Amino acid sequence: MSTGKQSAVDKMRAAGVSPTAISIFEYYWDQLASGATGLIPEDTIDPLTDPDRLNDTPETAADREALAATAIIRLNGGLGTSMGLSKAKTLLPVRDGMTFLDIIVKQVLWARKAYDIQLPLIFLHSFSTRADVLKALEAYPELAVGLLPLDMMQSEEPKLLRDDLTPVAWPKNPKLEWCPPGHGDLYPTMLDSGILDGLIAAGFRYASVSNSDNLGAAPSAKLAGWFASTGAPFATEITPRTPMDVKGGHIARRKADGRLILRESAQTPKDEMRFFTDAAIHPYAHCNNLWFDLVALRDKLTETGGVLRLPLIRNSKTVDPTDATSPGVYQIESAMGAAIESFEGARAIVVPRSRFLPVKKTNELALLRSDVFNLGVDFIPRATVDPLPVVDLGPAYTSITGFEALMPEPLHLRDASTLTVTGDWTFGSDVTVIGDVRLDEPGGIITDGSVLRPE
Repeated sequence: MSTGKQSAVDKMRAAGVSPTAISIFEYYWDQLASGATGLIPEDTIDPLTDPDRLNDTPETAADREALAATAIIRLNGGLGTSMGLSKAKTLLPVRDGMTFLDIIVKQVLWARKAYDIQLPLIFLHSFSTRADVLKALEAYPELAVGLLPLDMMQSEEPKLLRDDLTPVAWPKNPKLEWCPPGHGDLYPTMLDSGILDGLIAAGFRYASVSNSDNLGAAPSAKLAGWFASTGAPFATEITPRTPMDVKGGHIARRKADGRLILRESAQTPKDEMRFFTDAAIHPYAHCNNLWFDLVALRDKLTETGGVLRLPLIRNSKTVDPTDATSPGVYQIESAMGAAIESFEGARAIVVPRSRFLPVKKTNELALLRSDVFNLGVDFIPRATVDPLPVVDLGPAYTSITGFEALMPEPLHLRDASTLTVTGDWTFGSDVTVIGDVRLDEPGGIITDGSVLRPE
C-alpha cells in the first residue's frame, strides 16, 4: 500500500471510521491515484428520451398501501456554506417563522394523520449538523416511530493534498482536515448503522429519499404506488429544466451497456459544458429525489460488501474554503443518485416542477419566501404562477447575513418575470416587482411599498 493511502487509512482508523467506509475510501483513492477524474464525456452517453411520467389520476388503495410501507429519509448533512452559514441549513427560517426542519416534520406528521400510517422520518446527519438538529427535534416528541432512530451519522474522510494524495494537516483548525464523502455514503451508512435491517424488520419495504433543502419532495402516495407497481429496485425523479437549474445533474443512458446513469456538472469535461447545460439536449433536471426497495438494496450491499463502486467525483478545493491561499486538496465524493447504474431495471419518472424546489443560494430562498408560493394545509409549498420568475442576486446577497440585511422582508414576485440585482440595494417591506426588473450598481434604497417595473 502506498504511503499516502496508508496514512489516510491509519488516520481514519484512529478516528473510528467504520471498516466499510474505509474500504470505500480505499477504492476511490486507488481510482484517484490511477489518474481517474470521474469525467463522463458526451460521446459516451445518450440523452434520456423514454422516461416514465407521473399521471394525474386519483390516488388508489394500492397507492396508500405503498406509502404505508415507505420510510422517509432526508439528507441533512449540509452547513449551507454557499450561503455563509455555519450550522445546518435546515435550521434557517423559510416561511411564517418555520425552518426547513419544521416544515419537513410537519409534512410527515400531516401525512401520517391523513393516511393513518406510521411513516418514519430519518435524517442522514454529518458531524457538523447532528447536535443542533437533534436539539431542534426535541420540539416534536411524537416524531419517533417505535424503536427506529431519528437519524444516522454520515461518515468522514481525510482531505487529500493534490500533489501527493496524502492526508492534509491543518493545525489552525484540524476539523478542516476532514470532509464528508458525499451523499453516496447513504447506502453503507444505512447498512452499518443497522437502520436498513431495522426498517425491513419493522415491515417497511421502500424508502423515499431527498435533500432537506427541497421542500417540494413531500411524502407522495402517488409516487409510492407507481414505484411499487413497477417492481423496480431503484428509481429517480426528474423534471423539465428551467433557467434556474441548467447546471444541475441529469440522467442519461450509457452507450456501453444501456444503463441509466447520473452525470453531475463536476463529472462533465469543461469543454463540453455547452452540452450539459443545453436543455434541448438534456431536457430534464435530476431532482435527487430517490426511491428504492430496501430489500433490493440490502441484497446489493451484501453482494458487494457494502461497496457499490459509485462513480468518482473529484472535487478540487482548498483545505480552508475561506482562504484561497491555503493548500489545494481533493475531496473524494460520490452522489447517491449515481446508484441508479448499480441496479438493473432502474427507472426514471418525470414529475411536476413542484417536486423540485431546491434552495442552494439566496436567490432561491428569496423566491421561496415570496408570494410566488403558498403553504397548503399539508405544508407543501405550491407555486401560484407558472413559469416561476427567475431571480438573480449579486455578490452582496451571497451570504445569508448580507441577504437578510438587504432583503429582510419577503418580496411580492407573483407578477415578476425576472429580477436581476447587481448593485448593493436595500429593500424595504411590501416591495412589488412587475415584469423584467434590473437593479444595477452602485445600489441604493428601495423604500417601503415600492412597485418596481421595467424602465
